[in-house]
Amino acid sequence: MSRASARAGAGRREAMPTDNRCGVLFDVDGTLVDTTYLHTVSWWEALRQADHRVPMALIHRSIGMGSDKLLDHLLGPERDRDGDGKLRDAHDSLYAEYWERLAPLPRAAELLRACAARGLRVVLATSAAEHEVGALRAVLDADDVIDTVTSSADAEESKPAPDILEAALAQSGLTPDRVVFVGDSVWDVAAAGKLKIPCIGLTCGGTSRAELAGAGAVAVYDDPAALLDGLGESAVAGLR
Repeated sequence: MSRASARAGAGRREAMPTDNRCGVLFDVDGTLVDTTYLHTVSWWEALRQADHRVPMALIHRSIGMGSDKLLDHLLGPERDRDGDGKLRDAHDSLYAEYWERLAPLPRAAELLRACAARGLRVVLATSAAEHEVGALRAVLDADDVIDTVTSSADAEESKPAPDILEAALAQSGLTPDRVVFVGDSVWDVAAAGKLKIPCIGLTCGGTSRAELAGAGAVAVYDDPAALLDGLGESAVAGLR
C-alpha cells in the first residue's frame, strides 16, 4: 500500500478491522453516474481557453485518469506545467455547471442495493475531488447502503496507479482477494489488475467491450442495469 493511501485512510476515518466480509468496489464517474462526456467537454473547453487544441476523442480516451496524468497524456510530460493549476480550475468550474443536471446511469442505485442485500460491503472507490463527491452521492441517493467512499485526497497517484483502490480497501477493511471492482475505463481495469482484483467493465462510459476485455476485464456489461440483471451469474455472485 502506498504511504499516501495509508495516511489518507487514517485521516478520513479509522480503518475497519478486516473480517470475513466481501465487498464490491465501484468507480463512480461513467460507471454509476453519467458524467464521462461532461468531463470530456469540460476538459476540451478548459484546454481550448488555454490555446490547446485537443480533439474530444483523445480527451475522452483519457477520462478516468487523474488530472495530472490526463494532462501528461494529452499535452506531453515535457510541457511547461506552470499552467496546470489554471487548467484544472477551469475544468472544475465548467464541470460544476452540470452538477444540478447530473443523472445516474440506469438502475445504478438498485445495483448498489442488490449488492448490499447479498451481505456485501458497497464501496465507492472514486478519485473524484472531495467537492464533487457530495454531488455524485446526492445523484445516486443510496447512502443507506454505501459503506465507504474515497476521494482524490486519498490517493498519492491517480489511475492507472492502484492508490485509490488501496485506500478503499484500507478504509473498508477488505482485502483484494475478497472484492470485485466495477469500472468503465481501461484505466480502471489496469488499476485493479495491479492488485489482482477482478474488474467488471461497463461500456456506459463510452469505452468499447473489446477495449475493456482487452485490458483484462473479467466480464463486460452495457451498464449497471445489465450487470444487475446478470448479477447472479457475475463475478459478484462468486464472492463468499
